[in-house]
Amino acid sequence: MSDRPTRPDRSAFRLFRPIATRWMDNDAYGHVNNVHYYSYFDSAVNAWLIERGLLAIAESPVIGLVVESGCTYFESVAFPDQLEAGIAVAHLGRSSVRYRIGIFKTGADEAAAQGHFVHVYVDRATRRPVEIPHGTRTALSELA
Repeated sequence: MSDRPTRPDRSAFRLFRPIATRWMDNDAYGHVNNVHYYSYFDSAVNAWLIERGLLAIAESPVIGLVVESGCTYFESVAFPDQLEAGIAVAHLGRSSVRYRIGIFKTGADEAAAQGHFVHVYVDRATRRPVEIPHGTRTALSELA
């Protein structure tokens, strides 16, 4: 039995955000280099938080810091592919949230890659963990 995650389809995610690949995302092998997927994950989640009014980059007294991330690749994507990031909340704790993110070629039924990352919510000044703010928790619950 393999520990490798199975390739998810769209039903595994609650929200989809567009992602445009860039020429610089491709590597010498002609596909998006693995490091860029982490940027896609971070950008998709943080853009959603900002649009929902849950994160003001320079002012929020409570911020989420990434403490863990990972990615499994199922097929290559390359510039100029248009992508979509599917987002779901896999676990919502007292001070942390684990996101599951799928990277799909636009319109594809199955993910080309699936990843995760964990935000721990901290006080901006002290960097000590705090409870996820109520409004943020409510919004994150919608993605569970």
